[in-house]
Amino acid sequence: MTEQLPIHPKHNDREDDDGLNWPRITGITLAIAVHVAALMVLLAPVTPPGGGQEDEDVTRVVIIEPPPPPPPPPPPPPEPPKPQEIKQLAPPQPTPLPPPPEEPPVVFDEPSPMDTPAPPPAPPAPPQPQQNIGASVDISSKNMNPPKYPPSAVRAGIEGTVILIIDVDANGNVVDVSVEKSSRNRDLDRAAIAAAKTWRFNPSLVNGQKAAGRVRVPVDFNLGG
Repeated sequence: MTEQLPIHPKHNDREDDDGLNWPRITGITLAIAVHVAALMVLLAPVTPPGGGQEDEDVTRVVIIEPPPPPPPPPPPPPEPPKPQEIKQLAPPQPTPLPPPPEEPPVVFDEPSPMDTPAPPPAPPAPPQPQQNIGASVDISSKNMNPPKYPPSAVRAGIEGTVILIIDVDANGNVVDVSVEKSSRNRDLDRAAIAAAKTWRFNPSLVNGQKAAGRVRVPVDFNLGG
């Protein structure tokens, strides 16, 4: 937009020098104000009439689920079984036995001496088995080498019986001596073992042959004997 400014007649240089040109200043200021107003009009947002925001109607839809169907009624209880009729059964009739067959007649033929076989000879009698004899202690050897009574047991007045198990080889030599039943005194047990190792023994006999064996020998310790 162009606006014509008023043209003022020229004054002489003397008037310009004396003061300001107020009409000219006023015209320039008015022109600037008009331009600024036009610029503000161009920059202002265009608002259509009646542009106020209207409240939108909102419709809410609520879906209500139908209630679940009622449970089916329970099945009726089963009917009790009907009692079965008891049938009267006739007792079984015994089956008649067939008559026994007739036995054929028996004809005895007299055997001739040639037809009768001779009886077999009797087997020889088996030999009598030899009796097995277990090992045994030589009584004379035992009496000659009696166990020594421990002095401590004599002073304490201790008595007792020791039962020994003695292993003997095929020659009658002592292989091992062990206590089967103790006298409850260690000194008496040791004295019995020491004496048994000095005795002679008779070996076992198995089918007439000498063999190793085992002997059970009781040893008594008695202060009155």
